Amino acid sequence: MALEFPNQSRSYDNNGKRVRFTGHDGMFEVMFFARADALRNPADGEEPYLAAFDAAREKIYDAARRIYLKGRKAVYTLTASDLT
Repeated sequence: MALEFPNQSRSYDNNGKRVRFTGHDGMFEVMFFARADALRNPADGEEPYLAAFDAAREKIYDAARRIYLKGRKAVYTLTASDLT
């Protein structure tokens, strides 16, 4: 099955300065994090990070699908280099 993102929710991880989101491969849930550099280094705080994620959501999802196909793991962290 292909990796999909049926749940549009995302959350801010203050400790890691990143945004957490999940994908689904059939019945399997896959956790992703998008680091600040992948989000074009937003200002600190929840709202700027979530807004930056929303602005780049499709590009982030495309990158997540690409790295997921390279090797399936339970958790992935996206960086700026993954989005190019």
